[in-house]
Amino acid sequence: MIIRKIGQKAQFPEGKMGKVRLAAGEFLYAGLNCFAPGQAHHAHTHADQDKLYYVVEGRGEATLGEQVSEVEAGDLVLAPAGVVHGMANTGAEPLIVLTLFAPPPRAKS
Repeated sequence: MIIRKIGQKAQFPEGKMGKVRLAAGEFLYAGLNCFAPGQAHHAHTHADQDKLYYVVEGRGEATLGEQVSEVEAGDLVLAPAGVVHGMANTGAEPLIVLTLFAPPPRAKS
C-alpha cells in the first residue's frame, strides 16, 4: 500500500480534533491527528500500545510524561506504552500529526 501526500488528507471538523485513518495492518496502525489553532488532544495513556507522533505540518506542544516541549514540522515524539502523552496546537496555523500505534487499536465490540 502506498499513500501519497498524507498532509492533503487532513480533516478539520468543527469544534474538535480531526482523526483520519490512513492504514491499518495486523501489527501497526497509521493515522492523522488534525488540530485547528487552539485545539488539543489532552494527556492520556495507552497501557498496551507504543505511539509515535510525527509532525507533518505546523507547530505545537507535545506532552510526554511530566515534560511539555515545543514541536514543529519534522519532529518525532515516542510515547511508550503506559506513558502519559498529548498534543496541542499552540500556533496560528493548522497542526497535522502522523500517528503510528503498535499494536493497532482493537475493534470495539
